[in-house]
Amino acid sequence: MKIISLAIPDVKLIEPDVFGDNRGFFMETYRADLFKEAGIPTNFVQDNMSSSRKGVLRGLHFQKDPYSQGKLVRVVRGEVFDVAVDLRKGSPYFGKWVGDFLSEENKKSLYVPQGFAHGFCVVSDEAVFHYKCTEFYHPEAEGGLRYDDPTVNVEWPLPDLAKITSPKDEKAPYLENIDCNFTY
Repeated sequence: MKIISLAIPDVKLIEPDVFGDNRGFFMETYRADLFKEAGIPTNFVQDNMSSSRKGVLRGLHFQKDPYSQGKLVRVVRGEVFDVAVDLRKGSPYFGKWVGDFLSEENKKSLYVPQGFAHGFCVVSDEAVFHYKCTEFYHPEAEGGLRYDDPTVNVEWPLPDLAKITSPKDEKAPYLENIDCNFTY
């Protein structure tokens, strides 16, 4: 597998080696030794899965310290545009975002480190999204960043599509008012 640093180097894109034949395919989705070598934590403690329809935008979410989460995300079915926003005060990338398309076809994964907000928008008719987390879910540590914050200016795909969001995501604060305690 290839592990590639994106424009924000702590965010990693994982491209697996896929071995296919007339029966289907095989690929490794996680290798502790390669992840550790690339600076990705290997202490995942919780797996989550969601299903969403086209136009659903989930995010941008994070958990505050001391319960911040790193996430290893991938798509089992369909396709999403996946985004990470740096919220680490003092980072040269603070308020900047990176994103990529993850799909069942390209089989890519993305590692989103602690100190980042994460979200995705479904671009296929349906998507099943799987992620591993480095920390358990703690509702009291939940945080969010408004998905359409003009300062961050995420370039979500499907601009003509009405984005389907949750009431919680609609109420998330903009970067200038965000309540998080991440440092670089």
